[in-house]
Amino acid sequence: MGAIKSSNKDAFNFVIREATESDVPKLLELERQCFNYDQLSARSFKRFISEKKSDLYFFENQHSILGYLLLIYRQGTSLARLYSLAVAPSYQKHGLAKELMQLAEKLASDRHCVLLRLEVRKDNKAALKLYSALGYKEFAIKHDFYEDHTDAICMQKQIIQYESTLTSKRVPYIPQSTPFTCGPASLLMVFNYFKKNAYEPYTVEIDLWREATTIFMTSGHGGCGPRGLALAAHKRGFKTEIYLNDDGMLFTDTVRSEDKKAVLARVNEAFQLQVEQNNIAIHLKDLNIKDIKKLLDSGWLLVVLISTWQFDKSKSPHWVVVCAVDDYFVYINDPDVIDIPWLSTTERQYIPISHAVFNKAFRYGKKKLKAAVAITLAKT
Repeated sequence: MGAIKSSNKDAFNFVIREATESDVPKLLELERQCFNYDQLSARSFKRFISEKKSDLYFFENQHSILGYLLLIYRQGTSLARLYSLAVAPSYQKHGLAKELMQLAEKLASDRHCVLLRLEVRKDNKAALKLYSALGYKEFAIKHDFYEDHTDAICMQKQIIQYESTLTSKRVPYIPQSTPFTCGPASLLMVFNYFKKNAYEPYTVEIDLWREATTIFMTSGHGGCGPRGLALAAHKRGFKTEIYLNDDGMLFTDTVRSEDKKAVLARVNEAFQLQVEQNNIAIHLKDLNIKDIKKLLDSGWLLVVLISTWQFDKSKSPHWVVVCAVDDYFVYINDPDVIDIPWLSTTERQYIPISHAVFNKAFRYGKKKLKAAVAITLAKT
């Protein structure tokens, strides 16, 4: 980024500069002024400066450091972590911490990070107030985190949002109201995108589940299969097509009972017959992100089966809506609110998932099943 001139309306002019090894003595002096605990060492600063998995920037005024930020990145994820932030005591209460945070968000988003996370002392009221005002939400507590045994509050913010200049119409967000109706909730989002507010979730969700359920899946209530979801959409006047990489019987990996497998086979046969009778196309295809983007550009929306292992390590089958694709992310509406309670309804729309993570999630079970239901308005 180099040196960038900036100005603070209250007091000072300063430049924004990436730290080099020659800046370490000044950074150490700032650490000493700001912290009585957990101070970064010269060795640590030099390591963060030299490696490629971090960003260390500071504000400088007449060769004196006003404040700095240190971001670290975890390889293979879309997460950035604010490891440290400090403002010199004589420059505090002038909005510099806010400007540092805005710089941190820009640096992280430039690296295509979806979330920025941080830890803050639970007794640091000023910092908590600032982070809350900037949109950071608490998601965990780390006990005995600091050297003096103070707890840390963990906060995070989604810093990349889907932006489209082509249309202001977005797929609405509708949460699932039960642990087993992710498929119906996903259908409802699609239905109400094409026909605004035409389907009331409370009265339709369970009906959709009853029509689309496979009876057995994992333990507990049965989940919905692609044929059942496609038939439920077709019944309500939508054009639907099914994409599978395996046309065999689905969701048998976790079903051990032969009696249950026999019931699953009967359900599968019934769905297959109904799909044929209603002329719903089934494509045996290993659908990829490029294919998904083509379908979206052609006016379809997709309800896609994913494994939740990439998100909560539970290996559960789960339906989501794929709303958009760009060069870096697949944007989904996830009807599950349990795993992301800190997000507002608006933030649950168009959740960005990196291509790499989506490719890992878009498969389920030992057979790496790929299943998607494409839905659009039927031509009249």
